[in-house]
Amino acid sequence: MRGMKSFNASLSAVVLLFALAIVPGCRTAPPPASSSPGTAPSGSAVSHNFDRWEKEVSAYEAQDRTNRPHKGALVFTGASMIRKWTSLAQDFPGQPVLNRGVGGSEIVDITHFADRIIFPYRPRMIFFRSGGNDIHNGKSVEQVFADYQEFVATVHAKLPKTDIVFISLSPSIARWEQHDKENALNQLIERFSLSTPHLKYCEDYDIVLGADGQPRPELFIADKQHLNADGYKLLADRVRPFLP
Repeated sequence: MRGMKSFNASLSAVVLLFALAIVPGCRTAPPPASSSPGTAPSGSAVSHNFDRWEKEVSAYEAQDRTNRPHKGALVFTGASMIRKWTSLAQDFPGQPVLNRGVGGSEIVDITHFADRIIFPYRPRMIFFRSGGNDIHNGKSVEQVFADYQEFVATVHAKLPKTDIVFISLSPSIARWEQHDKENALNQLIERFSLSTPHLKYCEDYDIVLGADGQPRPELFIADKQHLNADGYKLLADRVRPFLP
């Protein structure tokens, strides 16, 4: 009798499972797809094309092969505000300055190419200005700040005693709509720099502003985004006290 009850129970279970399989609305949901720890779900990450900067980075490497810079240089890197700073040697005479800016880049690009445009020079100091393109391309202030923290971690993993000076973002006429976000990013990085060894913060947000609180047109080139020679003179005055 006990064996018959066990058989009936097993038969009932089979019938129930068969019914669930054929009755509409009664099918069980498939298990969720597994993902590796730390991997974002498919489609949630924005692809980033590092190859876009390969030509510019390769050009720097070609320069190094014909005119190798001295170790311990003061490396200026970041986006186009650095890339267009062609008067570095004149602004800081007697200093071993080296311009390794990448026009149009974001912070993650400089981090990605650090092995090629920073580490080979074993820089004594790094002057860094980036983040405006990141905000313009849709990143939040928090995302850009996290990218800067990653840049710092990448650099200090190989160059733990190298000072990094963040040259703050300053507003432009062409991108005035994002000046509040740029200022918010500046403040986050300033606080981070005050509490982290070998980090410094150079404030220059106000250098382009007039008495009315608006960017002064006479400090910009025709694109109303980048500084002209007069603008770079003001920027150099702010940076100079940080030089060794």
